[in-house]
Amino acid sequence: MNQICGVDEAGRGPTAGPVTAGAVILPHDFPVEILKDSKQLSEKKRTTAARIIMDQAAWATGWAWPEEIDSINIHHAVLLAMKRAFEELVSKLPPEGFEASSCMVLVDGLFTPSLPCPCRAIVRGDSRIPEIMAASIIAKTMRDLWMVRYSWIERDYLFEKHKGYPTKEHREICRRLGPSPIHRLSFRLF
Repeated sequence: MNQICGVDEAGRGPTAGPVTAGAVILPHDFPVEILKDSKQLSEKKRTTAARIIMDQAAWATGWAWPEEIDSINIHHAVLLAMKRAFEELVSKLPPEGFEASSCMVLVDGLFTPSLPCPCRAIVRGDSRIPEIMAASIIAKTMRDLWMVRYSWIERDYLFEKHKGYPTKEHREICRRLGPSPIHRLSFRLF
């Protein structure tokens, strides 16, 4: 194995929006001290870390959309987003000097996507493995950014505030307005 790729997701728990996976290969000289599980970082620190990852590492995202989540369930949608993130990462790397089959993919959690290389699931990997921490930061940052941008379309739902998570305010909005086009209809909205 000559490369380690970390993979993690963001957006498993919301009732609206996509689930997003990040895939990251860190360079050997990456400043790992900036990394933590994305949930342990303030938005400002997470954004700063994401910029450094984007500047210095190989990274990609994969997405599974609300219709897919409703169709195949959140578990399979997470695995699909992870597979898409890894495939996108591989497509961005120069073909000379990199073979997907020689990569070891480390995934946060209990399950791994079906990939053309060895994969290992690591419980709480997002708080222990630098590559997974970086993937967690990328996934969370990119998903939050998508939700903020989408809030420009559906202003009444206040997605820029709750990012689709089932806060009291979000549930009240759903009760009043009904679901938006990005709500997961297989989830309990209120």
